[in-house]
Amino acid sequence: MEETKRPKPTDYRDIEGLRAAITGEFTGWSNAIDVTQEMIDEFARLSGDDYWIHTDPERAAKESPFGTTIAHGMLVQSLVGRLRLQLPVDVTGYRSMVNYGSDKLRFPTPVPAGSRIHARSRLKQIRATAAGTLVTIDIHTHIVGNARPSVTNELKVLYIGDPPAKAAPDGLK
Repeated sequence: MEETKRPKPTDYRDIEGLRAAITGEFTGWSNAIDVTQEMIDEFARLSGDDYWIHTDPERAAKESPFGTTIAHGMLVQSLVGRLRLQLPVDVTGYRSMVNYGSDKLRFPTPVPAGSRIHARSRLKQIRATAAGTLVTIDIHTHIVGNARPSVTNELKVLYIGDPPAKAAPDGLK
């Protein structure tokens, strides 16, 4: 993982301070992890998606346009949790944070079994809401050495403080 200086601590209620970290530039790369056939098979078992392109190395070697099995896009996306992803700001002062969902989740490049992946991020949007502060983080996951990302995801994280704000009926007004 590339060494970078620690990001500036910024309170989740400091909307302008958080917005100042929106530069369009990506952070350095996270650590890298291997995407093994065993991981792919376990994900297939848990998700029920056992399509041969993921789980049958012999058939994939013969029939797949990739010459091997490939990881499920959602598996690669979920592996971001195992990466020590650098963020451009250290959000502080919140009681809890929750995954609020994703915008523009895409899988532009397959990840063959045995690949190493890593990721980088940048802030995309900061929005104050009745429930807290909604931060959109643009995360790009790549096969190590590949310029084209395998997964792009605009992850939305909601930072909530004390006392908890009474949320509007849709949760974010």
